[in-house]
Amino acid sequence: MHLCGITPTATAKQVHKVALGSQDFVPWSSDPSALDIVSNLKGSGYCVAALEITDSPTLISQVELTNFPLCLVIGNEVSGVSPEVLALCDMAIEIPQYGAKQSLNVSVASGIAIHGLVDRYRSFSDAPTPHHL
Repeated sequence: MHLCGITPTATAKQVHKVALGSQDFVPWSSDPSALDIVSNLKGSGYCVAALEITDSPTLISQVELTNFPLCLVIGNEVSGVSPEVLALCDMAIEIPQYGAKQSLNVSVASGIAIHGLVDRYRSFSDAPTPHHL
């Protein structure tokens, strides 16, 4: 997990309160620049997907095995993924929503997207099974 911008690190007191020890089992790094992290991951062969509402969304069911390894960029609660980072992304993952409001809390949306992406990855019969999935 790469933490960027104003996101607290796993050493922060408030993270320890809600993580209940799981912060000790998830490898993480912190960098003030999401642009640097995204650029480095793309250079390392990752497909980069923003969790964001855009004019050309990709549903989780449309993600292909060739899109893995995949880095999911999760933006700010209020302003989402910055336009600069969004421009570097290979796709934008959208969670279909119905009704008047087109918004989910970032933690809820993240959980839905991560669960869906892991499930999608596991659906490919020829996908390797890393120990962390």
